[in-house]
Amino acid sequence: MTPAPARSPRVFGRGSWPEARRIADVLRKETIGGVLLLAGAVAALVWANSPWADSYESVRSFTFGPEVLHLNLPVGTWAADGLLAIFFFVAGLELKREFVAGDLRDPRRAAVPIAAAVGGVIVPAVLYLVINLAAGEGDGKGWAIPTATDIAFALAVLAVIGRCLPHTMRTFLLTLAVVDDLLAIAIIAVFYTASLSLLPLLGALLPLAAFTVLVQRRVRSWWLLLPLAFAAWTLMHASGVHATVAGVLLGFAVPVLRSRRAGGPQAGPGLAEHFEHRFRPISAGIAVPIFAFMSAGVAVGGLGGLGSALTDPVAVGIVVGLVAGKPIGITAATWLVTRFTRAKMDTGFAWIDVFGMAVLAGIGFTVSLLIGELAFGIGSERDDHVKVAVLAGSLTAALLATVILRLRNRTYRRIHDAETADANRDNIPDVYQQDVAGHPAGSLNETRNSPQP
Repeated sequence: MTPAPARSPRVFGRGSWPEARRIADVLRKETIGGVLLLAGAVAALVWANSPWADSYESVRSFTFGPEVLHLNLPVGTWAADGLLAIFFFVAGLELKREFVAGDLRDPRRAAVPIAAAVGGVIVPAVLYLVINLAAGEGDGKGWAIPTATDIAFALAVLAVIGRCLPHTMRTFLLTLAVVDDLLAIAIIAVFYTASLSLLPLLGALLPLAAFTVLVQRRVRSWWLLLPLAFAAWTLMHASGVHATVAGVLLGFAVPVLRSRRAGGPQAGPGLAEHFEHRFRPISAGIAVPIFAFMSAGVAVGGLGGLGSALTDPVAVGIVVGLVAGKPIGITAATWLVTRFTRAKMDTGFAWIDVFGMAVLAGIGFTVSLLIGELAFGIGSERDDHVKVAVLAGSLTAALLATVILRLRNRTYRRIHDAETADANRDNIPDVYQQDVAGHPAGSLNETRNSPQP
């Protein structure tokens, strides 16, 4: 048989059907998590600006934990360092799976979302630095705050916009956010480690190595894995490196594909997907909403306080970075990929669609708030301004994206109907059958034998 010709990468191009089903399941869970995240953030804002604001601060500053392990920490720190470690563990699992068995394993398909994510990190950071360096009272420490996209928040907005947004656009946003998470993790580890204790850092490698050996042997026993994970997290926290990095490294250690002895990739999901199914609901439904509740509460102080916060150069840099930097960076990087490679826009889409999704990627919340706390300190005045700016910038990006994407609703409905049509009722949309016949998404064996969700 003559091999299928190499297909040039496509912006909003379809992947394989098994991967599309898996991503659809991820998107459903993240959308529910986004709704809970928004509920937690709103509840925190209402409480922090109510007559009972002191009780909110009392809850957030209440300390508990074993003093002997130097873990007698405030509730707010437990939420940022502890619960978000679960979020980053799931992010590590998703990252590894995408690059080992997902559509990003193909460098041609990975080129567009990776370039878009890099552009969406660089441009907001540059705009933030320009604004703060030009202002006499600016502060450059928060340059990374507007670089992160909150996928749960963004998907919650998409759920409100409408159900007919093409699946490929949602997948593009998810893939971009996955790469965005990897960049954010690297930024936190490299640029926001204030002091480094080498001995605990080296000590963290021991439980991490033991965890790796066990999961590589496909051990699933929680009573073995959980103490090792906690030990790695504790030592990472003691080293000065942000403890959530331990969550990412633990996620990277988990194998994606089944071993040959267990039947190989064709036999079903690997251990990474098993853990992802177990921990994603905990991350999206518990960890991230509680972090939002513990971090988003800021006393605005009426219109005067809001105006004072939003005129701080730090806040201006964040809002400009999220609302302008993200769409400019993502759109420009995507255009450059299509300009200097064989990448093309998929049939039915236009550059306004890329720009609309890029504006939506300006919704930053979870990681943005975390970086703000690392840069300026929990409870500081600048940290409060960061929270106001992240909320204002994210809300503005959400409203602008809603307007842009709604203008194309008729086109999206037509593409969505084509994506979901199943005339022969075999539970596989016809477009994926056509892709197999024409080889644009891979060979028949690739489509049928891709790791199943």
